[in-house]
Amino acid sequence: MMRKAILKEKKRLEIIRVACKLFSEKGYYNTTIPDIAQALGMSVGNLYNYFESKEELAKEIMITVSGWVAERLKKVNEREIPVKEKIYEFTKAFFEIALTEPELINYFLRVFLVNREVFKEGCEGFACVGEVITEVMILLSDGVEKGQLRNQSFFPAFTTIMGPLGGMVFLHNEGLLDKPLMEYSEEVAENIWNALKAPLD
Repeated sequence: MMRKAILKEKKRLEIIRVACKLFSEKGYYNTTIPDIAQALGMSVGNLYNYFESKEELAKEIMITVSGWVAERLKKVNEREIPVKEKIYEFTKAFFEIALTEPELINYFLRVFLVNREVFKEGCEGFACVGEVITEVMILLSDGVEKGQLRNQSFFPAFTTIMGPLGGMVFLHNEGLLDKPLMEYSEEVAENIWNALKAPLD
C-alpha cells in the first residue's frame, strides 16, 4: 500500500513538471490536457485520475513550484550568516533555479502573473505562493530584529527583493542581457542590500 502511494506521488510530480514546462513554453490557453497526456505517454482518462481539470492542475503547479523555491530559500535563512550575505545567497539561489529549472520561474512569470483569471478561486492574493512569501518575510524580519535592515512596510520591502530578481530572469529569458545571468548576481544583490539596509547612526 505504501509503495503504491509513493508511486502515485511520483507520477503526480512528474505530471506537474511536464505540465509546468508545457504551460511555460506554449502558454496556459494553448496547452490542452491531451497535450500534457501525450507528453507523458499516458491516456487523458488516466491523467484525470490525478487532476480533475486543467485549472486544478495549474493551481497545484503553482503551489508545488512555490514549495520547491521556498525550500531553497529556507536553506539560506537557516544559515548563521549576516543578513547582507543572506541577500547575496538569496539572489544566487533564485538565479540558479532560473538556470537549472527554468520552467519553474517561467511558470510564475508567464502563466501565474499573466493569467490571473485562472487563479481567482483558491489562489487569491498570495495563497498559492505563500511558502516563498514566508521565507522572504523571515529574511526581512530577521534583518530588522538584528538592526541590519531598516524597518518598513512589508510590501515595498518584498518588491525591492523580488522585483529585481524576477526582472533579471525575464531579461535573461528574452536574451537581452549582455552577460550570463549569474554574472549579475553580486551587482543585483548589492542593489537590493543598499535599498534595504538600515541607515548608519
